[in-house]
Amino acid sequence: MSYPSLDLERELLKTHRLVIGIDEVGRGALAGPVAVGAFGLKAEGLDSMPADLRDSKLVTERRRAPLALEVASWGQPSVGYADVQVIETMGINFALQKAALSALENFDLTEAVVLLDGSHNWLGDIGIEVRVIVKADRDCGSVSGGAISAKVERDSLMMKLGQEFPAYGWEGNKGYSSPAHIAALREIGPSHYHRLSWLTKILADDNGLF
Repeated sequence: MSYPSLDLERELLKTHRLVIGIDEVGRGALAGPVAVGAFGLKAEGLDSMPADLRDSKLVTERRRAPLALEVASWGQPSVGYADVQVIETMGINFALQKAALSALENFDLTEAVVLLDGSHNWLGDIGIEVRVIVKADRDCGSVSGGAISAKVERDSLMMKLGQEFPAYGWEGNKGYSSPAHIAALREIGPSHYHRLSWLTKILADDNGLF
């Protein structure tokens, strides 16, 4: 099992006041908003990272919510969203940037640096240094903190939305593709929380949906 370290954060906090780890959740979902988690870490938090923090995809569902509470006590988490209408009209990269900027509104960015999970800077120019790191959600504790915060918040939101549309099974699949989700789409069609443009290929042989 691979656990993140704070090696990079420790080095950066010698010259910066704040490190903000950022990761997205929900990019590939068929329904629901995209969420971006930002986690702010200062030097005083370098020795108190939750012991079992790791990439949110490797944390069991039962453990995620308690771990997110530990993360909230460790530093400063913030989660921003962009809804389906933004994704559909402006595209996923714009939506990710909008959600990230919303999350960053809760921080004083003076002398801050961002660690962004991924292979390219979808944040754009935000006025401070952004370091893009592949697998940062696995390797950098601050980014893992942002990821687990966003994952728990978005999952909770999708479970609430699932009460309105129980047929899609969002309490289990959280809006992502699953056999039950696809079957429900074929049977009853999409809801207003679905990303219609994302369903075209999946349901291309079912012209009745569109």
